[in-house]
Amino acid sequence: MPPTTFDNPFTFGVNLDLSFWGWFAVLPGGEQVRIIFALIGWAGVALVLFYMGAWLWMEYRQETKYTNHWQWVLLAVDIPPLYIQTPKAVEQIFAHLSGAGIHPNIGDKFWHGKRQKWFSLEIISLEGYTQFLIRTEIEFRDLVEAAIYAQYAEAEITEVEDYALEIPRRYPNPDYDVMGVEFKLAADDVYPIRTYEEFEYSISKDLVFSDPMAALLENFSRIGHGENMWLQIIVEPTDSHWKEEGIQLVKKMMGHKGRGEETVTSKLTDLPRAALQELSNIWYWQFEPGEHVEGPSGLDINKLSPGTKATIEAIENKISKIGFKTKIRVLYAARKDIYNPSRCLDGLVGAFNQFHMQNRNAIVPHAKTHAHYDYQHRKSNTLKRRFVQRYQKRKIKAGATPYIMNIEELATIWHFPLPFVKTPLLQKAGAKRGEPPMELPVESSEPRLRAVVSQAKPTPVPTPAVPTEEELPYG
Repeated sequence: MPPTTFDNPFTFGVNLDLSFWGWFAVLPGGEQVRIIFALIGWAGVALVLFYMGAWLWMEYRQETKYTNHWQWVLLAVDIPPLYIQTPKAVEQIFAHLSGAGIHPNIGDKFWHGKRQKWFSLEIISLEGYTQFLIRTEIEFRDLVEAAIYAQYAEAEITEVEDYALEIPRRYPNPDYDVMGVEFKLAADDVYPIRTYEEFEYSISKDLVFSDPMAALLENFSRIGHGENMWLQIIVEPTDSHWKEEGIQLVKKMMGHKGRGEETVTSKLTDLPRAALQELSNIWYWQFEPGEHVEGPSGLDINKLSPGTKATIEAIENKISKIGFKTKIRVLYAARKDIYNPSRCLDGLVGAFNQFHMQNRNAIVPHAKTHAHYDYQHRKSNTLKRRFVQRYQKRKIKAGATPYIMNIEELATIWHFPLPFVKTPLLQKAGAKRGEPPMELPVESSEPRLRAVVSQAKPTPVPTPAVPTEEELPYG
């Protein structure tokens, strides 16, 4: 008699016990959630704690190992008053600065604390005296100067002391008061703002360029004695991963289905049509004249609205150029007896509105240091202290998440004005260097920024030895 299945030691089988799931299915919903959290919820908590610990460790290594050795320099840039260059020249300067980009690996980032260095492009008004500045780490000073001289050969670049350290850091302050505004993009990063190429208009046969810097600098010229208004645009080189979002958005606007929207049925129905289309392309090498060009999902591109077509072209133009992580801040500081931020800040916010375009993007205020109610004065003072600290240290991560702007957008909102932009007290380099005629009356206009003097110590002159009485000759 042959052995049964249970008696055969060489027979294998699978025994499924579903009693737990039967018991779990009859439990109330709240009890089911509690059991699931007890079984696998700890993994999510551990992942969050691990991420926070890794981030804190990276910040610690950056502060103690890498960034504490950085040395910053502030460069004042003066352009000759009759030097004609379009914002395209400044766009090339930003492209030049992208050479400072690095791509640290995991070891460099988490052990050596290596991180990307950034630049701060600034426009300041010290009691009406307006100056263009660039702040950089000393390693990239030569890069900044080379980028400027390549486009503005007669520019004057001078290292100056940091003006931002001259205002109080603690608030409330008996003498000073401040107000800060931080800006961000109104839409996703891949949507562009209105750029300088769209500020050209025609009133005759020739094109006329309406320089957007005229509206910005007009607000800086309204600063009076005892007032200061400063604008900083912090830019950090980044990689090209941000462009993937723009590519996917363009495909979606053209009717291309995303991965989540594709089904097995749609793939099967699209396969014969795609094969026939590919054969047609191979046979004719191009579409026949008058034939409708269809998108990936069968959408006729010619049926897109003019606004959608223009938006797609604008997005493609943005992602075709180099991008920077960006943060824009404005700080107004003045004595309390003349404190009036609305006189210039409101106009500056309005000047940023000129970069707004429908169905694209805009630069809008995101956060400010002003509190509307009396009981919030304590909170407002805290915001002021933090804002002043962020401005003085040119922090790019503090506050809202940085956003992406390409070199064309950056050159639109920060470039040296053309000669027809009349800004009082705007510091400019001399057109020619030479000796003035004798007895020529000169109007004194001394800059408010102090140049950095070299710290080299003079070579000591040896003091001659004085002879003693024994060494003196007799007689």
